[in-house]
Amino acid sequence: MKRLVLAGCLLSTLVFGDVRFAQPEPSIDKPREVVMGISQGDDESIHHALSTANNVLKFYGPEKIHLRIVAYYHGIRTLLKSEKEIAVRVRALQQYGVEFVACGNTMETKKIPESALIEDVEIVSAGIAEVIERATEGAFYIQP
Repeated sequence: MKRLVLAGCLLSTLVFGDVRFAQPEPSIDKPREVVMGISQGDDESIHHALSTANNVLKFYGPEKIHLRIVAYYHGIRTLLKSEKEIAVRVRALQQYGVEFVACGNTMETKKIPESALIEDVEIVSAGIAEVIERATEGAFYIQP
């Protein structure tokens, strides 16, 4: 799997060589900080968001990007163990350092216990506040 990502990174460099990096360029010491929100719970929206995360990883390389994905509202479905196909994709992204965050308010409203979540998912009290605070710290906010 790691070889596939590395091959994808090399290929993306060849294909996307026209992208001019802003200064300072992303590096291991100063990776791009990105926070992504997932609020929609339909298959297309979730898979699109996870594909976007994968594309960002391929372009920058996992060592030059710090990506936090915050799932709230209907998007909480992204982080449920019971969603087998989605869970496989989430776990694969976790292996490359992508952090996943669940909204505690959504979990409470939808009566989702912590045990229903994929392993290594962080829970915060308010998902949208997590997005706002990371953006305030300078993370780029994207919502595919």
